[in-house]
Amino acid sequence: MFESPNPEVVVSEQPAPPWRTRPRSRAPRQALSQQAVVDAALAVISREGLGGLSMRRVAQELGTGPASLYAHVSGREELLELVVDRASAEITVPEPDAERWTEQVRDVARQAYRVYATHTELALASLATIPTGPNALRVTDGLLAILRSGGVPPQPAAWFLDRLFLYIAGDAYEGALYAEKVRASGQDRAAWWARMRAQLSGYYRSLPPERYPHLREHLEELMAGDGDTRFDFGLDLLIQGVAAHVPRRE
Repeated sequence: MFESPNPEVVVSEQPAPPWRTRPRSRAPRQALSQQAVVDAALAVISREGLGGLSMRRVAQELGTGPASLYAHVSGREELLELVVDRASAEITVPEPDAERWTEQVRDVARQAYRVYATHTELALASLATIPTGPNALRVTDGLLAILRSGGVPPQPAAWFLDRLFLYIAGDAYEGALYAEKVRASGQDRAAWWARMRAQLSGYYRSLPPERYPHLREHLEELMAGDGDTRFDFGLDLLIQGVAAHVPRRE
């Protein structure tokens, strides 16, 4: 029921949110589709980052004028929604299993994290994008079904999903920022992080012990764990928190 659809399926049949104003349909100057526009937007983002995305730039990518794009998308905001939704097509959601609901939530969240870690600019875009596309809605609906199957009441389940996606996107985007620093340094990832840890450790050890006794005492713990380990730790905290809302069985 919740299997991921083919990401090549055109999503224009999805009803538009009520706040979006659709321009009148017009015939494009060349054979375009919403799919082609989204593909071009992804290409622009991959090369130039989210800041380089504009209707004019996408039109240049397609070899046409900006006006021809408005037959398929209403503007940059909708284009961002469609691009983020495309990434969500890579996430599969299983049928709810009440006995394994926490494991299922964890698996879907890790998939989403890998998607955003791969499409790093989309992590930033998703922070200001309400899920309205068919793929994002499929994932959200599927996760809600899993939570409800595990006995999580509707309100905690809804708020959990909001916090969960914020956590995933924020963590992935932070990783993207660090990746940019690594690229700018010209070093490989392992060497850059080794140098950074050594510098941080030296700095913390140089701090006045009478002012920062706990930082100095627990330096090893503060520096332990890679990004995936820390992500899993935070994910477990979120899942345990929402699980606490499940009514106890008498």
